[in-house]
Amino acid sequence: MSGFFDEVKRRKVYRVAVAYVIAAGGIIQLASAAFPAWELPSWSLRLVIVLLLIGFPIALILAWAFDVTSHGIKATPTVAAPGSHLRRNVIMLIITGMIISAAAGFFLLPRASAHKIDKSIAVLPFENLSEEKENAFFADGIQDDILTNLSKIGDLKVISRTSVMSYRGKTPNVREIGKALGVSSILEGSVRREGKRVRVNVQLINATNDEHLWASNYDRDLTDVFAIQTDLAQKIANELQAKLSPIEKAQMTRKPTENGEAYLAYMQAANLFLPEDFEKLKQGEQLYERALQLDPNFALAYARLSQLESWIVHTFDATEARKVKARSLADQALKLQPDLPEAHLALGYCFYYSDLDYDRALSEFKIAQSGLPNNAEVYLSIGAIERRQGKWEESTAHLEKAASLNPKDPWVLQNLAINYAAVKNYEAADKTYARGLELAPESLGLRGMKAKLALDWKGDMSAMERLLATFPPGVDPEGMVTMVRANSFFYQRKFSDALALLQKFKGDTFHGDNGSPTCKAVLEGICYYFLKDKAKMREAFEKARTFVERQVRESPNDAGNHAQLGMIYAALERKEDAIREGKRAVELLPESKDALDGPEHTIQLAQIYMFTGETDQALKLIEHSLNTPNGITVPILKIDPVWDPIRKDPRFQALLEKYGAKV
Repeated sequence: MSGFFDEVKRRKVYRVAVAYVIAAGGIIQLASAAFPAWELPSWSLRLVIVLLLIGFPIALILAWAFDVTSHGIKATPTVAAPGSHLRRNVIMLIITGMIISAAAGFFLLPRASAHKIDKSIAVLPFENLSEEKENAFFADGIQDDILTNLSKIGDLKVISRTSVMSYRGKTPNVREIGKALGVSSILEGSVRREGKRVRVNVQLINATNDEHLWASNYDRDLTDVFAIQTDLAQKIANELQAKLSPIEKAQMTRKPTENGEAYLAYMQAANLFLPEDFEKLKQGEQLYERALQLDPNFALAYARLSQLESWIVHTFDATEARKVKARSLADQALKLQPDLPEAHLALGYCFYYSDLDYDRALSEFKIAQSGLPNNAEVYLSIGAIERRQGKWEESTAHLEKAASLNPKDPWVLQNLAINYAAVKNYEAADKTYARGLELAPESLGLRGMKAKLALDWKGDMSAMERLLATFPPGVDPEGMVTMVRANSFFYQRKFSDALALLQKFKGDTFHGDNGSPTCKAVLEGICYYFLKDKAKMREAFEKARTFVERQVRESPNDAGNHAQLGMIYAALERKEDAIREGKRAVELLPESKDALDGPEHTIQLAQIYMFTGETDQALKLIEHSLNTPNGITVPILKIDPVWDPIRKDPRFQALLEKYGAKV
């Protein structure tokens, strides 16, 4: 063994090994600093390290075989001394070099992989330092616009505004926030506005170690706010080594308006977009219109006002005038700025909510996505369209993406849970509803959906009973609580209790699951049917017929109204009329057009067939629905008394046994 070390020393292999290690270390340090700045892929550094590791044994072999002399490179003379083992020594040299390279690789390669920067960020609510506290909307507006600029950078992951607003007014624990939101960087700051002067202080923090990466102060005129936002976005992109395409740079540097007063009105309007508050939405509408009066070329304001009008159409006021207004505003935004992503998003909502034209809506949302690659709303909208088209896997992927960008938004989680439940991934649905309720424990919608899931999944009434026990007295938005209580009595076959509860309700309609109002007299008539009071049943259904026929005349293309009218005709023993209306509902909203709501009308047609004596047709549709995403489930078939007329039919029992085994 001593002969081997003597040979290594004589052939100056030690010196070459040390020189190689020093040179390789310098190359690796230089590459790790320069490659990200040159925007080279992350694997390029690992490739350099691998090549250097392979080169080490080769360098040792060359040092063994050759020597550098004053006369040039010459072969190292071999000394034929007793006990020398040339072949053994060369093999030992190669093995030693390979062991050293392997050990160095084990140490260096994981660190090279970890060197890749996590390009993710959350922008916390900016503190309002203005003396006028009503300027809080301005601080929110600055934060929102910085988020909007960052969301246009495809190489970043940017958390949506909804998920960061819960941290307003709190002393931030950056590490906890980073972990909760799944980001590596946090931007926090403050805004002071005095007249037409604006002062903005910001700092970027590494969320993994609480290290301050940089801080910036800006003191500008109000009209220079856009320059502040653009500069911040570019600095953040540089710090996180995010690539900026020429289109992204152009979008960030474009001013939405030159009018400071119009911009202030726009910021106030944006801060009033509360989806469930119609009065706030109308206030926002007025402020957007004020912004457009001050600057008729404010394309972004046209787009945002169009989105607001479409939401009002979808939720509160589906009048033709609002539909026309929403479309006109979107068209004007695109006329002024054809490449504005928000304008394409607005036009997509017009096609979606007003026209039910899902193909054109999806096309516009995809255009918006290319310009807003980090916008959770875009992914949510795409997912909402795709599930109606029956593309459940693609829809769920987009909703999961929306949830990753907006992890603290209960509305996103509710939509994601609906998808999981539709494809019978009940455990995932239940966990997702639970996540939503952690964020919004008072949400009636989430609580109701979770209770409904327990029924669809296991036929478990206890979740509904727990839900009912939590409702405070007097709370009954659009009759939701009354409907839940009535359904609970209904499933327990307490028809007298359900009827008494319905009769106490002062309104004539309840908010339907698919947007079509449910006539109270229909539910009363069903109770009388099971109580075997034919006279009162007929009286209730005649009252319902008058009401729903008027709804059909006013909204002839509403599938829900036709399905409801079909059930009424079936109860009144008008068989042909009943089947015609049930089929009309399915024709207006078939599963092929709407895979989310269409299955509901299929089941309603099955019920019409059942009550009109067409049992074969009813059973065919039930089996079809059991095999359809968002269709009926075995537990519901077992507990819902609506199916009692065919419950003893052997074919019905066979379906329960067959598909119950699958569950």
